[in-house]
Amino acid sequence: MARYLGPVCRLCRREGLKLYLKGPKCYTPKCPFEKRPFPPGQGAQATQRRRRTSDYALRLREKQKLRSIYGVLERQFRRYFREAQRQPGHTGQTLLQLLETRLDNVVYRLGFGVSRTQARQLVRHGHIQVDGRRVDIPSYQVRPGQVVQVAPSSGEHPAIQAATGQARRPPAWLSQEDGERAGRIVSLPTRDQIDTPVAEHLIIEYYAR
Repeated sequence: MARYLGPVCRLCRREGLKLYLKGPKCYTPKCPFEKRPFPPGQGAQATQRRRRTSDYALRLREKQKLRSIYGVLERQFRRYFREAQRQPGHTGQTLLQLLETRLDNVVYRLGFGVSRTQARQLVRHGHIQVDGRRVDIPSYQVRPGQVVQVAPSSGEHPAIQAATGQARRPPAWLSQEDGERAGRIVSLPTRDQIDTPVAEHLIIEYYAR
């Protein structure tokens, strides 16, 4: 399975904002974005001051930002966009719904992992169940009514214990009882329930060019 293996803080610097890809480590003063809040590369600061951002670059960066947040590579992201176009309704909101209902993202939203990367690893290693059955595919699309839970044999996993020990409430489209390592998908998320800082209309314009 292809995945990005480079430094994730470089992605934050490239997009010009913190994407919180490393969980709690992103909140420390030692975060590279705090020390160097400018794009990576030699002479990037001087180039950034001189160059005006084109309309194409603005749309490209918005698309890349969304990809980085959810950890999706280009080919898979294009498939999500084509699927969103085929479905009725607003393409931008449908695209975000498809990304939000990925199993790895749901695991992260329920607080079983401190970051989407860790949540993806928990899914790949078989620590997560959907409706009582183990699912090890991070891109598995979870549907309303399904229950996502930590496998009984994985309850003592150090990463899961550390993540569930943090006070994080899931969004309104997920239902979870306090202290339980299971959650139900109540409905598909609406745009106001998705806190992803992205302008999805720019992504639609990028693919419509």
